[in-house]
Amino acid sequence: MEQSFSLEGKVIVVTGGTGILGNSFVNAIVEAGGAVGILGRNAEIANQRADTINKNGGRAIALVADAMDEAQLIAARAKIIDAFGKIDGLVNAAGGNMPDGVLQPEESIFAMKMDGMKKVLDLNLWGTLIPTQIFGEAIAQTGRGSIVNISSMNSKKAVTKVLGYNMGKAAVDCYTQWFAVELANRYGDKIRMNALAPGFFLTEQNRNLLTTPDGGFTPRGQSVIKQTPFKRFGDPDELKGALVWLLSDASQFVTGAMICVDGGFSIFSGV
Repeated sequence: MEQSFSLEGKVIVVTGGTGILGNSFVNAIVEAGGAVGILGRNAEIANQRADTINKNGGRAIALVADAMDEAQLIAARAKIIDAFGKIDGLVNAAGGNMPDGVLQPEESIFAMKMDGMKKVLDLNLWGTLIPTQIFGEAIAQTGRGSIVNISSMNSKKAVTKVLGYNMGKAAVDCYTQWFAVELANRYGDKIRMNALAPGFFLTEQNRNLLTTPDGGFTPRGQSVIKQTPFKRFGDPDELKGALVWLLSDASQFVTGAMICVDGGFSIFSGV
């Protein structure tokens, strides 16, 4: 049983690998025995994380690229294949929100920043789809593999202020299901696609929205905690188990699924 959860001998690319959640994903893969490509725009962080892993006996390579730039992704694909010979999996962790994609309560709902909303939607949807086109092709050449997209609580429920992010993650869910079926039609059970849906985890993007400088909760943070049966935010390391399971042979009959790691947020009625 333990062997089926191992990533020994597998090579996995993590987009958004220089972020907070991305760091946990990268470490989870290494801890499970896999080699990892840390893909992100921040060269300093990518190289630092790869160096630390390699010095500690793991296998990692920094892949400096924008998840929306096909040419950069193609170069990154060549680099990791040159280093490790193949690609077995992909974690599409690039995404997030930005200030121009937020609608504040005092702003008119009929005067939303459309360009900002579109940028956020594009980042989350095309920042998932484009890397899959590039790295998925290499996975198909390997012959067997797993792709994990990052969904969100926003994809199934209306979360105020962040319409662009809501739409982007809802589109990721649609894409996950559609592409999983198409993969199965073409490759049988050899290549799978699933989604991991985190609840509320503190990151650099949302920390000021959810917490106060003294460690307390903002009104929005209090609303999240009230809706979460566990009554706390998640720790990024609590995503590791579900991710490794989806990447490993232990989930070999699972495709098109969305796995929620959310402290119960998605199932709680509020009553």
